[in-house]
Amino acid sequence: MVGFMQAQNCSIAPGSWRHPGSAADFTTPEYFQRLARVMEEGKFHLTFFDDRLAMPDIYADDYRDAVANGVRVVKMDPSCILTMMAAVTTRLGVGVTYSTTYYEPFHVARLFGTLDLMSKGRAAWNVVTSLNNSEAANFGRTEHLPHDLRYDRADEFMEVVLGLWDSWEDGALLVDKESGRFADPAKVHALRHEGRYFSAKGPLPVPRSPQGHPVLIQAGQSGRGRSFAGRWGELIFVVYPNLAAGQKQYRDLKGAVAAAGRDPDSVSVCPACYVVVGDSQAAAEEQREYLRALAKPVDAVVLLSEALNFDFASKDPDSEFTDEDLTRLSWSGFRDRVVALSGKPNPTVRDFVHFSGRGTIGEFPIFCGTAKSVADQMEEWFEGGACDGFVLAATHTPGAFEDFTRYVVPELQRRGLYHKDYAGTTLRENLGLERPLAGDWRKEGRPS
Repeated sequence: MVGFMQAQNCSIAPGSWRHPGSAADFTTPEYFQRLARVMEEGKFHLTFFDDRLAMPDIYADDYRDAVANGVRVVKMDPSCILTMMAAVTTRLGVGVTYSTTYYEPFHVARLFGTLDLMSKGRAAWNVVTSLNNSEAANFGRTEHLPHDLRYDRADEFMEVVLGLWDSWEDGALLVDKESGRFADPAKVHALRHEGRYFSAKGPLPVPRSPQGHPVLIQAGQSGRGRSFAGRWGELIFVVYPNLAAGQKQYRDLKGAVAAAGRDPDSVSVCPACYVVVGDSQAAAEEQREYLRALAKPVDAVVLLSEALNFDFASKDPDSEFTDEDLTRLSWSGFRDRVVALSGKPNPTVRDFVHFSGRGTIGEFPIFCGTAKSVADQMEEWFEGGACDGFVLAATHTPGAFEDFTRYVVPELQRRGLYHKDYAGTTLRENLGLERPLAGDWRKEGRPS
């Protein structure tokens, strides 16, 4: 069970900040520490933060509509926030998105290696290639890299980061004051990587953590992205429109893992969802409709423009995207999902708004009803071969995580579907992943 977070004024649903029950102290450590405690009370395996490296400003080539409406415009560095959350918890995993396009491998390896030590083996890295030209402009570049090139470059990025994490073998640290011997040089290794995109000498000056190295999260669902996820991901974050589509994509992702020479059972696939739980079905449905109404039309077009690197203000709502327009959209998996759901090879702007659900709680499946009814729906997905767990997005905070923890978790536990306590102290132990030794990733069939 994963809690989906944003280091900002709202959840992924931009209207969530408008909910009267949403806390407004999102620029304080106390806000995030409260959420961490709630999730640990609910025995969540992990909380992880989505991130972008620019304010949404592609719609109408301006940021002011986004700012005026609070459409995910606060974007603090989540790695700092996770240290605050890890400090008040002992078992909850802490994951954060970091881009392979705009950071250097050594920086990422050191940051996550340190976070893994400071959390005592609970860190995870959500590997992304970033999305749009606004992000590129913030890093002194004129445009975002093409889709497949981003993934080609990201493959080498992963090899460098994992190679740097292998710098220290287990047992390298001695700290023997009597002999004066601090560490064994034979167990500390330089990388000396010279590749097409990156070079890094090493060694990484961060010793190995209790869980070996951070857990790797990935969200690739396009053809090239799926192969990347199959090669590297240990927990794969997905978006399914419905159960039938989820079952097919689940099989496809597990196949991509097998094609990369890895064990499909060692990789967990977790779709995003919302949960709205009430004392009765009618009460839950009334709450769901209230939550839907918190969204504004501007939310959708601002976020679609950001995600797809295309100005949705440049087209009439009922005009079709041309074939050329569609090839320019940066997130091919998102585009393909809208094309499939609409049944149109050239959807309109209105189709993208409707079938994506972007900017609303309709973007992900909504499990709605009593605690028993919600558990029934989640059990159907889990037992029906669509997933290995779920990523819970918040309709509002902290209420969404509190309601799930207090009402749904006990019902799932009564059914034997949800663990009653953590399996260990590290994130890998709690996810049922083996602790990797230095160099293990090279032996799993992944080409290097």
